[in-house]
Amino acid sequence: MQHYRDYIESLPLNDPPEIYGLHGNANIKYQDIESNKVIETILSIQPRLVSAVGGLSPDEIVLEKSRELLAILPGILEQKEGFKELFKVNDQGLIPSLSTVLVQEITKFNRLLRKMRQSLADIDQATNGFIVMSEELDSMYLKLLNNQVPDNWAKVGYPSLKPLGSWFTDFIQRVAFFENWLMNGSPSSYWLPGMFFPQGFMTGVLQTHSRQYRIAIDKLAYSFEFLEAEEAEDVEEAPVDGVYISGLFMDGSRWCRENQIITDQHPSVMFDTMPIIHFNPKEDYKPEAEDYLCPLYKTSLRQGVLSTTGLSTNFVLHVASPSKESPAFWVQRGAAMLCMLDD
Repeated sequence: MQHYRDYIESLPLNDPPEIYGLHGNANIKYQDIESNKVIETILSIQPRLVSAVGGLSPDEIVLEKSRELLAILPGILEQKEGFKELFKVNDQGLIPSLSTVLVQEITKFNRLLRKMRQSLADIDQATNGFIVMSEELDSMYLKLLNNQVPDNWAKVGYPSLKPLGSWFTDFIQRVAFFENWLMNGSPSSYWLPGMFFPQGFMTGVLQTHSRQYRIAIDKLAYSFEFLEAEEAEDVEEAPVDGVYISGLFMDGSRWCRENQIITDQHPSVMFDTMPIIHFNPKEDYKPEAEDYLCPLYKTSLRQGVLSTTGLSTNFVLHVASPSKESPAFWVQRGAAMLCMLDD
């Protein structure tokens, strides 16, 4: 009996993630989530009228931040000034499918840009007492003070878990990508994470292939080729069929460049960047049985709701990835691809 008691006493107080089939990094992720919850709670109850000795008051912090953001906010994307070939009508009276996607995307970005510009000007006026501080502006005030994305922006924006600083930097990069696409024509590689609605872009690529080869779109499915190129700048020409996609991340596993398979993470390295992936539509394509159908999400939240289109607001599609392990192994590890990180 004493032998069993000694053995039980020798066991760790906290179970390591390996006994559940998870990687050791899962424990780091758990601790990170718990820390973020504590920080969010502290921010939600901090006083608004107290400032440190010699420091800025809350009003001064909000005014400084709102004016800084307003000064670098991009202008509206104008379709009429874009690359004319993008909107050239074919014999059937239709513009290219990806140009339709571009129009939809810049419409959504322009709506967000207008909302940001107006609300940043309003929060300046309200903080100085020139207009009434409405409920929406009061909520925005608190979010700016806590370096969080305001709710009125998030309502017309895209899903994101980033704090305000990195969110705004990411937003500037997204607008720059679409401005380059609009002014200079279709890029050789597309930054899928920069889009409001990646599912619509994926459908647009299938529709382009369907029109070109006169194949019913419901018979097409994506095959995937992982290239050696790492960045969009490394790709000079677009593929004959399909598109090159850049900017994806992998969570719960990593991409092994040497063996061209997904494999375990390195210790304490939570995310891995993905190389350029060739999304190539093929008729009646079926992935290999041993491939892992890796889910691609917009954010790390791993959940979403059905939109009016019938598609998830977070899940994009499955990417068939070669692996030496069984698909069940990676399902247990929670391996997935992400369009963006949380920081």
